[in-house]
Amino acid sequence: MKPEERQDLVQYRLKLSLESVKEAERLLMDPPHPRGAVNRIYYAIFYAVQALAISRGKILSKHTHAISFFDKEFVKTGLFDKNMSKIVHNTFDLRLRCDYQDFIEISTEEARDFVEQAEFFSNAVKNYLGES
Repeated sequence: MKPEERQDLVQYRLKLSLESVKEAERLLMDPPHPRGAVNRIYYAIFYAVQALAISRGKILSKHTHAISFFDKEFVKTGLFDKNMSKIVHNTFDLRLRCDYQDFIEISTEEARDFVEQAEFFSNAVKNYLGES
């Protein structure tokens, strides 16, 4: 992939990340849909992690590979705080529970907390990559 194509793809993934945060916010309006919001929250983070991977010349489509890549390349090296890893892991786990387990309930307030974390994460990645 040419450098300009890579940069375009990084910007596109960041755009998807920030759009997903907004989608999650809308899903928590009246009437709220916290389970749907969790999905968008997770994808906001996943797209941001993809942007980081692409910036390093990696294309990671598997979620577990993307999480491992983030931890290894960005958290263990000190580029991002361990709290960022917790955000990734917590939202991944919550999304799996909401999408695949029965009788899982999440409150609107809990989902709103995760939206704030996703927005923080997306903006931190955006700032790290120097995107405006």
